[in-house]
Amino acid sequence: MTTLTTRRFSSRAALDAALEERLRQAIATAGPSAIMLSGGTTPLPAYRALGAGPLPHDERLHVLFSDERYVPRDSAASNYHQTRPLLDPLALAPERLLRVRTELPLEQAAAEYERALDALFAAGVRITLGLLGLGADGHTASLFSAADIARAMGHRAIAVSRPDGMSAVSVTPEVIARVEAPLFVVAGPGKHAAIAAFEAADPRVTAWRAVQGCARVELWVHEQG
Repeated sequence: MTTLTTRRFSSRAALDAALEERLRQAIATAGPSAIMLSGGTTPLPAYRALGAGPLPHDERLHVLFSDERYVPRDSAASNYHQTRPLLDPLALAPERLLRVRTELPLEQAAAEYERALDALFAAGVRITLGLLGLGADGHTASLFSAADIARAMGHRAIAVSRPDGMSAVSVTPEVIARVEAPLFVVAGPGKHAAIAAFEAADPRVTAWRAVQGCARVELWVHEQG
């Protein structure tokens, strides 16, 4: 059974500050560890704030991504590109930055990302914190439907056809279940229904189905409108 804890913030600034501090703590974890970053606009202020100051971290820190749109890595739509304000100051060794190689054919990019995740787990690296978003349609990462959840069984990364016509590579519920602290960070208008359904553990919500392998999940929310 998955236990959900919700934390509501009175302002966007308060949410950003709390996320910055939570990420800072995870980045400073001693020993081989990893954090999973999400894309979208919600975590960007925290990424930028962290990147602007000192970021002490163990040299064995790894970074991975919840998903990646199938676009060039320097595209404004790329989650990797959006997180560069945080990644660049960290200056991780290439083997410690698990980037979806969108320069490869889509299925090959998904297969390579899966191999990288397999190697990460085989090395005993803990994912101490994993950020996730929640779409107005109830999706998370690039898992949009029950069909995506079904296709993800037995995999750690899959290629996805998004409803907006784009393609993507997404981690699977199997990876999310390995995250010690899965954290949904949600802000902006138009998500009230999705938030309410997620809090009600509605099995029709893809994001809720995606975390059924997790013992505990956190939801941080600042709602507008």
